[in-house]
Amino acid sequence: MTWELAAAVSRGFLFALAAILPILNPAATAPIFLSLTEGASDDTRALLARRIARNMVLLMLGSMLVGSYVLDFFGISLAIVRVGGGLIVASAAWRLLTVTPATVDNRVELAEAFSPEQASRQAFYPLTFPISCGPGSIAAAITVGVSLPDPVVAISLARIGGGVLALGACGVLMYFAFRYAQQLLRPLGEAGTMVFLRLAAFILLCLGVQIVWDGVQELLSSVIHPIVAQGGPVEALAR
Repeated sequence: MTWELAAAVSRGFLFALAAILPILNPAATAPIFLSLTEGASDDTRALLARRIARNMVLLMLGSMLVGSYVLDFFGISLAIVRVGGGLIVASAAWRLLTVTPATVDNRVELAEAFSPEQASRQAFYPLTFPISCGPGSIAAAITVGVSLPDPVVAISLARIGGGVLALGACGVLMYFAFRYAQQLLRPLGEAGTMVFLRLAAFILLCLGVQIVWDGVQELLSSVIHPIVAQGGPVEALAR
């Protein structure tokens, strides 16, 4: 039984990590984090990295354990979550794409204005949701939460425990990616970093549009398939 529980924990850990980490992709989100926290000090960014990682783990944990029940309670489908969240992601990415480069004077003003209190207010929105942990990640966490349970209670708890450990590992990776993002991008120089940030913002915009499209496709299929099953729109109306 001990080996079975250990195997269940390992399966839950690997399954959750493989399903969630590629969607979170902290390395790709780190440049966005730098752009949104321009003017912040190293200490403030370190504080933000800790809080974002913690918020992400808590949000994903809640989505994995009770997300499906919450959506059922309010009558909200995953497709609607994808559409709404994708619009938020696309809107944030568009603002990053259209922002003008800051001058030296503006950077000084930003550094003075970006206080730890302001950082605390922005730690969850938009830095945690939807930038670091968007609707795609939440949908993946809900899917993982539905897939982990097993008819045997002990095995089910072991798999869920493995999933929780995977979320913790994702939080650690996100913290280090955000905490040392500036050092990782420093070899690119100022111009290279700006180009990289714009490319990352464009990819984030495309990701937001893709999330919206996936949700729209799912909604359309839920409307079209019943009509086709009844013999087409004309026959369905005749009935």
